Amino acid sequence: MLTKILLLVSLTAVVADVVPDFVIKGKCPAIDEHKLWREQLPNHYKFGGVWYQQAISTNPYQHLKKCVRIQYDFNGKGFDVKGVGITPEGNKLKRVGKIEPMPLGDPHLMINLENSFPAPLIILDTDYNNYACLYSCIDYNYDHHSDFSFFFARAPDAYDKYVDKCRAAFDSIGVDSNRLIKTEQGNECDYEELKRYVHDEL
Repeated sequence: MLTKILLLVSLTAVVADVVPDFVIKGKCPAIDEHKLWREQLPNHYKFGGVWYQQAISTNPYQHLKKCVRIQYDFNGKGFDVKGVGITPEGNKLKRVGKIEPMPLGDPHLMINLENSFPAPLIILDTDYNNYACLYSCIDYNYDHHSDFSFFFARAPDAYDKYVDKCRAAFDSIGVDSNRLIKTEQGNECDYEELKRYVHDEL
């Protein structure tokens, strides 16, 4: 199924000569995934818990636009994911799924949420306690790729020093950190209500 979707995107881009915003010319950046994987695998359990999305690049598969709260429950191998937030229309919406190691042994995680397709997920940088910089990239035929960047923090508001760390992480692999769009968080978000909503709906 994933192959068919990627092929469809590729053919659409080339045959129709219309490239979606999230499809970029060129290849995915070179990342030392093996090094990151060796360092992070023993610490994956520390990544569990609640994160608040601080910023994200243009992503047609992310339907939550504000007050985004994501819970990763470590299950010994990967994570059970429960995300919740507010859509552009002002409605509450939940996203559930899993993040697990790639089944064929590739040195990164795979994110698989409902109403989306599986995609690679790399933790570019994190201290596990305050911030996380995540990146996903898929190469297509005809020298195009799609990539998505995420900046998470443990609190609804992130300190500037953590923003700077994620900007540096993305810039270091040639991904323009200015593509990140700030996610609205803070006093106007009723996190307790959202937390109840995601658990009541499951």
